[in-house]
Amino acid sequence: MLRSLLTRVFGDRKPDTLVETRPDTPVKKKKKRASAVDFERPFLSYRDLPKIAKREAAVYRGADPFPHIVLDNVFDRTILRKVRREISGMDRTVFHKTDDRHEVKLSTEDDSQLGPVTWKLVQSLNSGAFLSFLEVLTSTPGLIADPHLRGGGVHEIERGGKLGIHADFNFYKRLKVYRRLNLLLYLNRGWDEAWGGHLELWDRSRARCRQRIAPLFNRMVIFDTSSTSFHGHPSPLDCPEEESRKCLPSTTTRSTAPMRATTSRIPRTS
Repeated sequence: MLRSLLTRVFGDRKPDTLVETRPDTPVKKKKKRASAVDFERPFLSYRDLPKIAKREAAVYRGADPFPHIVLDNVFDRTILRKVRREISGMDRTVFHKTDDRHEVKLSTEDDSQLGPVTWKLVQSLNSGAFLSFLEVLTSTPGLIADPHLRGGGVHEIERGGKLGIHADFNFYKRLKVYRRLNLLLYLNRGWDEAWGGHLELWDRSRARCRQRIAPLFNRMVIFDTSSTSFHGHPSPLDCPEEESRKCLPSTTTRSTAPMRATTSRIPRTS
């Protein structure tokens, strides 16, 4: 009896299919949305940072040829993929081009040119929580972020580019502070190590390379800034024309000078 009543009310259709659809009308498939970045959530896993800092502090201080560390996959890959796309789409006319015997690269310190995701990531690297992480990791209290991104921003090296072995400047005249740390965050997906572009760390006499670090996607390198922290990648990059070595460098400062500080004005970093 109930079945016949339902049949009179709904016909042969089931009650949960009341919306009439024509057999010849194709059903539109919902497009999959690209992975969106949630700007309301922190870009960094602040809960994990103190654990990483305490675990790796001894490794950092004891590294050869000067204090440094390589950390992989600290950041959300979805965020970094978006950052990479934003950088690839930036107007290269706003970049500063350096082309001399020592270095061949593109760079910009102008944060007004950054895409929204890139801008927020850069601000996250300058946040108090991240500076606290760096202080514990490197045993360097009293770090100060640089809002002007001197020596930071976005660096890009194209095929044939290079960065000679050097030590970065220490004294920062604009803020009257001393640079103490360098941070390099690489954004190179599918990087073939045969292309080169390895970050090389050299000994105090700049006579021998002691470490070679591939610029792989989601790899972060942190190291002390001093007059003897020699680094660079001196061999011309041998990547395909459509590829380039992309990096987000960041620097932190302190009011007191490191040992053997230099006042060189040329920051080369990545």
